Amino acid sequence: MIYIRSFIFNLGMWIFTIPFTTIGLLTFPFSPQTRYRFLSLWARCMLWWLRISCGLSFAIKGRENIPNSPSIILCKHQSAWETLALQLIFPPQVWVLKRSLLLIPFFGWALALTSPIAINRAAGREALKQLVTQGKDRLAKKFWVVIFPEGTRTEPGKRGKYHIGGAWLATHTQTQVVPVAHNAGEFWRKNSWLKHPGVIQVSIGEPIQSTGLKPDALNHQVEDWIETEMLRLSQ
Repeated sequence: MIYIRSFIFNLGMWIFTIPFTTIGLLTFPFSPQTRYRFLSLWARCMLWWLRISCGLSFAIKGRENIPNSPSIILCKHQSAWETLALQLIFPPQVWVLKRSLLLIPFFGWALALTSPIAINRAAGREALKQLVTQGKDRLAKKFWVVIFPEGTRTEPGKRGKYHIGGAWLATHTQTQVVPVAHNAGEFWRKNSWLKHPGVIQVSIGEPIQSTGLKPDALNHQVEDWIETEMLRLSQ
């Protein structure tokens, strides 16, 4: 049954995605916020379709910790699911991502319209300069910034290296950080098209102020909170 329901979800996703992104390209003349609000409807529709077709929903702990001002979200990365759900949980946001993703037909073209922070990860310290420059611009435009500090998806029970980029941006812009943990990988695993039914648990931590902190110190605080919370969620 899981195979059938997962196939139905994926089929519906592709049937919907191509015409939606084609229409989405027509939002180019509008403001970044307007473009985002329209294009994020895709994620909302996919979460609804995921619940209907696969019986996979989610519950949130710590919603009261979401600040009123634009912040930097540092989130555990286990699945493709959180790239959808964060758009529903948090205010309008931009993503820090590899520049090459914008070249993917349809998906990448629509993604480019959401004002992402597209960087060349191989550029080393120059990439951090790109991150700060573009990050300041997006925060000034009232966007939140989403970063997966591990850089790539990790399997449940495992921990990737927490890269400095998110903490670097936070300390160089004096912006608070909101840590997020979840167990989506237990239901929608990395590189798997199968979606198991259940309720994904999402935990939002209290904002961490970056003022007076070095990037390394902030990064360690975020990692400690997320990984401690992951242990609780796995139980």
